[in-house]
Amino acid sequence: MSTLQRFTLALVIIGAINWGLIGFFQFDLVAAIFGGQNTALARIVYGLVGLSGLYCLTLLFKPTEELSREPDRSTT
Repeated sequence: MSTLQRFTLALVIIGAINWGLIGFFQFDLVAAIFGGQNTALARIVYGLVGLSGLYCLTLLFKPTEELSREPDRSTT
């Protein structure tokens, strides 16, 4: 997994945790950290989480890779 994929996946997880907090406790963690939903920094975080979600769609449709490989049978 590339660095970009790991970064976007981390942002998607952060977004999911934030949505869970909103749904269960009516608490927006991003807004609480950055001073409200309408601050520039919070809007940037929301935007990056949204773009990360779109990018992670590529991971959903990525062909699965083989986890096991054939042993190397060369005798050198």
